[in-house]
Amino acid sequence: MQFEFNGAYYSLTNTQLIVIAFVFVIAVVIAVAAFVEHRRTKTLALRNRFGSEYDREVQQQSSSRQAESKLGDRVAHVKTLVIRDLGAAERERFMTEWYRAQSRFVDHPRTAVTEADDLINALLEARGYPQASFEQRAADVSVNYPRVMENYRVAHGIAVRLGRVEATTEELRTAMVQYRTVFDELVQPQPSSPAIVAA
Repeated sequence: MQFEFNGAYYSLTNTQLIVIAFVFVIAVVIAVAAFVEHRRTKTLALRNRFGSEYDREVQQQSSSRQAESKLGDRVAHVKTLVIRDLGAAERERFMTEWYRAQSRFVDHPRTAVTEADDLINALLEARGYPQASFEQRAADVSVNYPRVMENYRVAHGIAVRLGRVEATTEELRTAMVQYRTVFDELVQPQPSSPAIVAA
């Protein structure tokens, strides 16, 4: 086979064409393998970071790629926020308020759950999370505290139902226990964020 390149004529034998084709195929296979490994690594990093929130997002989206994009958007959004740790005096004040709400549970469980919900909201605002819809706030919190998101969702679901439907004592107890888990995480210094593999 003969071809022209920059005014010069070149001739390739069949063996040379086969070698070129083989090298091209190997390069394509390597590129595809690298892409697949990159996707797998990114998926694993997101699964490890978000836990059940990853699975929840995959169920809500039409594909895992869209879910991963949404989770990446969460991370990017939270990076724009100024999230801070509580000072010692703030931490002590919030802990005192928590014990006050918890002590009301025996005599006034509905009131205690409502107070716990309000206290979590106040704690999030003090940490720097903006006032937003519950879903937006939960998405923001999930970036740094993914382990407690299921607790937060369950407790909040019971708290918002209180105005519409009578919750059982067991549901109210569950909400307080779940809120306690969330409170204990949020009152502590902010964990270091694991790195996310870029898209």
